[in-house]
Amino acid sequence: MTKLNPIIIPDTFTGDIDCRRETVERYSEDTSIFKIQPRLVVYPKNQADLSTLIHYVHTRRGELSLTARSAGTDMSGGPLTNSIVVDFLRYFNQIFKVNTEYAVTQPGVFYRDFEEATLKYGVILPSYTASKEINTVGGMVANNSAGEKSLTYGKTERYVLKLKIVLQDGIEYSFQKLSRLELEAKKAQPNYEGEVYRRVEKLILDHHEAIKKAQPLVSKNSAGYAIWNVWNEAADTFDMTQLFVGSQGTLGLLTEITFALVKPKPASRMLVLFLRPKHIAKLGQIVNTILEHKPESFESYDDKTFNVMLRVFPKLFWRLGGNPFKLLYDFWPEIKLIFHGGIPKLVLMAEFAAETNAEAAIMAKKAEVSIRAFGISTRITKTQFEAEKFWTIRRESFNLLRENVSTKHTAPFIDDLVVRPEYLPEFLPRLYAILNEYKLLYTVAGHIGDGNFHIIPLMNFSRPDFITIINELSERVYTLVGEYHGSITGEHNDGLIRTPYLYKMFDPEVLDVFQEIKEIFDPHRIFNPHKKVDPDSSYLRTAVKNKT
Repeated sequence: MTKLNPIIIPDTFTGDIDCRRETVERYSEDTSIFKIQPRLVVYPKNQADLSTLIHYVHTRRGELSLTARSAGTDMSGGPLTNSIVVDFLRYFNQIFKVNTEYAVTQPGVFYRDFEEATLKYGVILPSYTASKEINTVGGMVANNSAGEKSLTYGKTERYVLKLKIVLQDGIEYSFQKLSRLELEAKKAQPNYEGEVYRRVEKLILDHHEAIKKAQPLVSKNSAGYAIWNVWNEAADTFDMTQLFVGSQGTLGLLTEITFALVKPKPASRMLVLFLRPKHIAKLGQIVNTILEHKPESFESYDDKTFNVMLRVFPKLFWRLGGNPFKLLYDFWPEIKLIFHGGIPKLVLMAEFAAETNAEAAIMAKKAEVSIRAFGISTRITKTQFEAEKFWTIRRESFNLLRENVSTKHTAPFIDDLVVRPEYLPEFLPRLYAILNEYKLLYTVAGHIGDGNFHIIPLMNFSRPDFITIINELSERVYTLVGEYHGSITGEHNDGLIRTPYLYKMFDPEVLDVFQEIKEIFDPHRIFNPHKKVDPDSSYLRTAVKNKT
């Protein structure tokens, strides 16, 4: 075994340094299938500390690197490293300013605390995720996160107004949308910042057609570097923040974010659709018909999820309030539905938002009327509590199953694919056919309005063919996604698990563009290596969690 040289952080570093066994063990995991133990965890207090770290790692090029981390809720292996973890949670956790239009914050702020601050002004950052109680805003920028409201409000990329980033020269720079005159002024600077702008613009112009063609034809994508969003040709604006959003800390270290905020509508009603197998052939028409009525969110879960709910109903019962008579009353329409026709093949949840409950109810009713010709059983909720039971099934049933199957563990590796909704009648049967060959226990749920599905099998990590299944299924599923011009990740990003499969989405010229972006910002590979570019498939053989 090669002996490692000791890591001796310079005395100018004022933050905390921790290499205790329990600490590096804690930072060796996120929520992915991987476990990689870092050599050291550092907790910088300010920008000067980040500069110290960067300059130090440059003296150990090829040996050490810096991987940013906050809450560690990533599902792709994004914050894992065998080198130095840079923790932003401990000290980079201040909210500097909030008003009705925007907020300025550090990346280590939990979304729950950020939302508490913005709600005092009646506004929110609407791209919050299902894990909003435990994730940070910095992670949302790093992954270009999205969630249940993204059908209407879009992803995090839409709300980033300004970023402060410490680049590989150890200097903190501000990035925001620039006019043509402002861009030319930046390019004229005789320093590293000017060089970055000159090289990125040249890269875009040299590969303009390939970059335009590479942009995925779906409403959500976190794969690759979003270089197609940098130059707005029509407006002639240049926005480098779009390159950093979703870059997983591979281009620099994020220190400050300015978010645009929106005022949410206060009232909502949900239209629930219970689809039978005969309806699946017309799923694209059904989804697009509902979308014409502008639901704020449009979610789904399949019959396997419903079966999971029935299997763990005693525990789900307590999470829904624990009153058996009220629960029986609330679920009576669904109980009758199962008695008369069995478990639905697919349950769709379209939530309509408005200024009043009456307006929301009218919107839901119009949507219900529009799909009567399809012969679908439907229900419009009358209260928020009634809607919440469907949200609970959508969010909690898989967690309950995971908690109650002792021999299997969540294995997110095809957990975030996206295709356009009109392709779903063809795509889903082909997807199910592939999955069923492997006889895995899994559920399919997601954001059907965006065609974004989360498939997370429960697997025994110690089974001999575990790695083979991951490789084969990833190859086959992502090939299928490519046939429909979709994305292999709508919001969870590439990380260690999907970077090796970016070739399924992008042609060699575009992959070379991604490599050049990395060369511009990080030629010595000091920032979070092997994510986005330079894939290393050996992690599947050497770094999977040892779970039995």
